[in-house]
Formats: sequence, C-alpha cells, structure tokens
Amino acid sequence: MKFLTLSLALLLTASFGHAQILAGTVTNATVHTPAAGDEVILLKLGQGMEEAGRTKADAKGKFTFKMDGQGPHLVRVVHQGVTYHRVVPPGSSSVDVQVYDVAKKVAGISVTADVFRFQAQGNELQGVRILAVNNTSDPPVTQMNDHNFEFYLPEGAKVDEAVAKTEGGQPLNSAPVPQKERNRYAFVFPLRPGETQFQVVFHLPYSGQAKIDPRLLYPAQHFVVMTAKTMQFAPAVSGAFQSMADPGRSDSTVQVASNTQPGQHLAFTISGTGALANEGAETAGGTQAEAPASRDTRPGGGLGPPIDAPDPLEKYRWYILGGFAAVFVAGAVYIAKRSPGEGLPSPTAVQSSSAPKPASASSRSALLLEALK
Repeated sequence: MKFLTLSLALLLTASFGHAQILAGTVTNATVHTPAAGDEVILLKLGQGMEEAGRTKADAKGKFTFKMDGQGPHLVRVVHQGVTYHRVVPPGSSSVDVQVYDVAKKVAGISVTADVFRFQAQGNELQGVRILAVNNTSDPPVTQMNDHNFEFYLPEGAKVDEAVAKTEGGQPLNSAPVPQKERNRYAFVFPLRPGETQFQVVFHLPYSGQAKIDPRLLYPAQHFVVMTAKTMQFAPAVSGAFQSMADPGRSDSTVQVASNTQPGQHLAFTISGTGALANEGAETAGGTQAEAPASRDTRPGGGLGPPIDAPDPLEKYRWYILGGFAAVFVAGAVYIAKRSPGEGLPSPTAVQSSSAPKPASASSRSALLLEALK
C-alpha cells in the first residue's frame, strides 16, 4: 500500500513537472498603470493558432497560464477593443505586454515613406503603393476609427490585394474600404504607437500614358515614384521631384520629393511600357543576369518586397539620418524590392521579348494569399 501511494505521488509530481507556469504583466503605457481587467488570451503556435487559455489581468495587471506544450506561444491582450501581442519563446516563464489607450484621432501621425512602383505591359498598368506610417503621439495613444488611415489610388485603379503590418508584428490581410469620395480608400486598422506599414497592389487600364495624382493626406518625409527605366516620367510641376538612379539596378528610375505636405501638388504623368526585374535578376555590377523568358504574373510580381520580408525601413532610416544624398536611393528603393519567391509579390518581373497577357484578378488573389501563408 505504501509502495502504491509513493508511486502515485511520484507520478503526479512528474505530471506537474511537465506543465510550465507562464506569469505575465499588462501595463497601460499611456498612463503608466496596470491594465486591470484587460482580457488576456494564450495562443499555441503550430500549423495555425490554437487557443490554449483565457483570463483577465488582475488589479495589478498580473495574469498566469499553465502551458502544457513546449512550443512557442503568443499572448494576446485586448485593451479598449484593440489587440496587442507578445511572442513567448519555448522555455520562457514570463512575459510583459504594453497596451495603449485608444482615441479616434491623435496628434503625431505622419508618413515616413510613401512609395509608388509602376510597370506597364500591354493595356495594363500595374502598381504597388507602400506606406510607412509613424505614430509619435505623446503620451502614446493608439488611433482607431471607422476610416482610420485614408489614401487615394489613381483614377480607374482596381485593388488586387492589400496587407498591413504593425512594427514587430506579422503581416495581415487588410482590405482597404472604398469611401464615398471617388478613388479614396481607408484602412480600418489600428495605428499603434510606433510604425505601421501598409502595402496595396493594384492595376488599371492603360493606353500608353497615365496621369497620376497621389493627393497626399499626410505630411511625408519622402514621397518616391519608381518606374521601369524604359518608361517616361513627367511631373506636373517642374522641380517638384529629384531624379535619381538606383546604384544597385539598371532597370529602373527613381523620382523623390522630400518633406511633402498634405495637398501639395505632386501629380505626374508616366508613359511607355516596361517592367521591373526581380531583385537578383541583375548581378552586383548592375548588369542583367540571364533569366528564364517567362514573367512573374503574380500580383505585384517584380514591383516590391513582401511586407513580411526583413524590415527594409531599418536600412532606409539610416540613409535619412545620414543626410539626404544620392546614396539614399539604395535604401529608399530597397523598401520596394523583393527577392524571388518571397511573400507579397508584385506584378510581373520579366525578361521576355513577348509578354503574355496579364493574369486575371482571381489568379492574382489566389497566388497572393498562397504567398502569405
């Protein structure tokens, strides 16, 4: 009997030994107090996300979970309707999560970089718009409303896909919502303190020439337009842009306007045809490397890097801090590059003398979703 009791005790001890306790704290970084009462969810990361527990932060912002698995987990905290996440690596026993109060409108929203990339083949102009938005509100507050971040697309543009990414987070499909005004869209996605990136892939009918008016709604450090080198760029206002060459590739031209303001007239006309080669389609010396004759017909193929690629804006910032010079282009343009086969593609990559017809919108969508998995 004593042997049976001892065996049972050892078995229970071993069983509890496999269950790890995760202790955490939620802090409201807007007012620097515990986020008492916030809902806290533990998610097990594997093939997908499986809920492993749910609780509420106590009066001191504390919470605990018993974790049975040894794999990575994710802690999600819901504060005033906005979610905040922290990854819990295997073996971790503690986690701290910062949340912020929410307001419909906050001061300190600006655009670090607003990048358009264009290429044209046949009767279609393909584009990607990348926006890096910075929330420097003080005290830090998350902005969230029903039309949280608005922007314009060119006349006749059709959205293929769009994603949004919070600083340090994962890219999420986030379809921009058409507004009452023609060609105006809004991302209903929270602008948390720090940086948020948006990327929109679109296409529009093309007859060899198109007038584009970005109609900026926010101040921007740099507004960049990149086109295939065989295409022509003509600003509506002389001197509004500075023309640059990307030292890393010979297939494109770059136009940059710095310290732009809302309402500033930055319309331009692009004409001709051409495509942007995939990063890696050129050698280090800038010469074209041999490539298959087929082109990448996925949405945005050849136009930019996936939004979930290693943060290119980090490199971009270094050039800004070092002063605006020709070398800046290597960083500014890098935000819009992608490596072959990576995540969010961009229409067409090309090395073909006879281009096939553009992919349909449905095939664009399916391929993009597959790339984001």
